Amino acid sequence: MSARRDFDVVIAGGGMVGASLAALLATRPATRGLRIALVDPKPVFPPLAGEPLDLRVSALSHAGRRLCEEVGAWPHIAARHAAAYERMIVWDAASPPTGPDTLVFDAAEVGEPDLGHIVENRSVAAALGDRARALGVTMMSAPLTGATLGADRAQVELAGRSLTTGLVVAADGADSPLRQLAGIAGEPVPYPQAAVVCHLATEQPHGGAARQRFLSTGPLALLPLADGRVSLVWSTTPDEAASLVALDDAAFAAAVTAASAGVLGALRPTTPRMHFPLRRFNAPTYAATRLVLVGDAAHTVHPLAGQGVNQGFLDVLALADELGRALAAGEDIGDPLVLGRYARARRAANALMGTALDGVWRLFTNDSAIVGTGRRLGLGVVNRLGPLKRLFVERALGG
Repeated sequence: MSARRDFDVVIAGGGMVGASLAALLATRPATRGLRIALVDPKPVFPPLAGEPLDLRVSALSHAGRRLCEEVGAWPHIAARHAAAYERMIVWDAASPPTGPDTLVFDAAEVGEPDLGHIVENRSVAAALGDRARALGVTMMSAPLTGATLGADRAQVELAGRSLTTGLVVAADGADSPLRQLAGIAGEPVPYPQAAVVCHLATEQPHGGAARQRFLSTGPLALLPLADGRVSLVWSTTPDEAASLVALDDAAFAAAVTAASAGVLGALRPTTPRMHFPLRRFNAPTYAATRLVLVGDAAHTVHPLAGQGVNQGFLDVLALADELGRALAAGEDIGDPLVLGRYARARRAANALMGTALDGVWRLFTNDSAIVGTGRRLGLGVVNRLGPLKRLFVERALGG
């Protein structure tokens, strides 16, 4: 790499995806010689001992867990309330949760101990960031205010400092400033929905199962937490979401218990409630001159299958592979041909996932009686067809 550059790679965004990329590049023999900077104006710090579990959690697939294991972060993540879930139970609101049309995915059916883990986003980002730092990544706490992307190098502007680099990675979220600075167009498509999130105490044990009930206004998910509670992700209309957040605890408890069909008995909120709008986005390209997009900067999907951060981790694995191959072949890691190979493969894969999830959402929010009957029968058919069901489980595991 040119001596004129301060770094070989500058990663903007220290969340789960950006920190995982920094740690992975610093771990692998093919890329560990790169000089890497991880830049974020608000670094993520690990929670203090005894601090309550944060509202923001994710369903981490096996592929994501293996990435965390590869960089040495998994023991720290597992120690902070990571909850394995062995089953996923999905049913339509017009059917009983234990009826013949309920779809049950079980890890044991594919010889796995679990389907994944429910993890605290902050703990994952902090553990990955700590590993990146320990592996020699330079951590910078500063806002990125500008970028100039040139043919032979890129220059990024921080508060009071300029850095030159061979490659800039935008891992700076769904509203990515870097994506906009690079002139990559495309507007998110809003769903007519918002998600209500909180943690709930349950009358009956969750049994290590993730549950999802499809209501006419959107899916309601109950994700098992290690302390016996569940994390709620209730996707509904924006007006209903605002109303649910405004209810007092007793009224909300009654509403969420009814909406979940009482599958875990009476539910009671144990945290404040938040709601946020939902949208779908897939950037028209994931690469520009000496810049590449990963994670939410490149794509966002409906949260109904919990695939958002897992798709970001697959981006990271693919980009690390591509950069490793480029270095082994003596190529410039910022070369458009190198970045283009990553961009084409991942954009296609993420487009397929986004389209599939969008189709599922449209199917289950269609209030046609004929469509409703068909989807309920479809869930039952999938549940009874072993090979098809196994395929769904393997896709959920993340490879």
